[in-house]
Amino acid sequence: MKIDLSLVIPLFNEEESLSELANWIKEVCEKHDISYEILFINDGSNDSSWDVISGLSNTNLQVKGISFRRNYGKSAALNVGFEHARGSVVITMDADLQDSPDEIPSLYKMIKDDGYDIVSGWKKDRKDPLSKTIPTKLYNGVTRKVSGIKLHDMNCGLKAYKQDVIKNIEVYGEMHRYIPLIAKWAGFQNITEKPVVHYPRKHGVTKFGLERFIFGFLDLFSITFMGKYGKRPMHLFGSLGTLMFIISIAFLTYMGIDKLFLNKGAKLIANRTEFYIALTALILGVQLFLAGFIGEMISRSSPKRNIYQIRDKVNINE
Repeated sequence: MKIDLSLVIPLFNEEESLSELANWIKEVCEKHDISYEILFINDGSNDSSWDVISGLSNTNLQVKGISFRRNYGKSAALNVGFEHARGSVVITMDADLQDSPDEIPSLYKMIKDDGYDIVSGWKKDRKDPLSKTIPTKLYNGVTRKVSGIKLHDMNCGLKAYKQDVIKNIEVYGEMHRYIPLIAKWAGFQNITEKPVVHYPRKHGVTKFGLERFIFGFLDLFSITFMGKYGKRPMHLFGSLGTLMFIISIAFLTYMGIDKLFLNKGAKLIANRTEFYIALTALILGVQLFLAGFIGEMISRSSPKRNIYQIRDKVNINE
């Protein structure tokens, strides 16, 4: 049977929220006549989350579930959810009830009727402490500048996608923060945002600390490099290596002309500071070219593989 909408919901220790969230989604989708499936991805929870999901899968809530053997992170959870999603539109949201299912119809319409590839939620009135909101504003500002994608809230968990998008990207490491950028590099340019309601957390505690902002900036540099040079690393390393060679040759030429024609009484070339600058630049150039060659060999020979292990599934048809 054709499904209009897949909801991919990664979770870690959210047992108190799951029943309320599933019933809320059901109420909204049935009210707007949207056929749906809920894919709960249990990211190695050590509470009763999987028992709750298993129970919900036996009801009329269209719940499906996948459980990892251990905690692999949000990127792995989203990636496996995308693999199993069957809806023509896919919406991701967090399981902590801070994202509102009431946003589903408008997000669905923007993908289905308005033709956007991705619609990213914007938590304009964010219900989080300053310790999270201030670093988030800084992180989003830098990300907009580097990526060129004008989104106010790149890391918002509430997003909607065309099925083509999620079937043609791979989310790994901690790259879930940059799915719009990954999609842009894959050729999906029609990206927009929508202000969404953000509720205070009702149950449990946040699973992310301040270290995510440090990792976020590192991941931004990584994904920018992979997007531009992942398939052609020699273009970057070779260009830098060529620059080093030019610097080396320029210094050596200058010293040679100076010694032979301009200042024959000058000290030996090997005793001059410029000689060691030229030698260092030459060594760096060789190393950069070698890094480019190694990068080319790795990029052409490395197979893609999943790094997560699934422990259990419910209502999942292979």
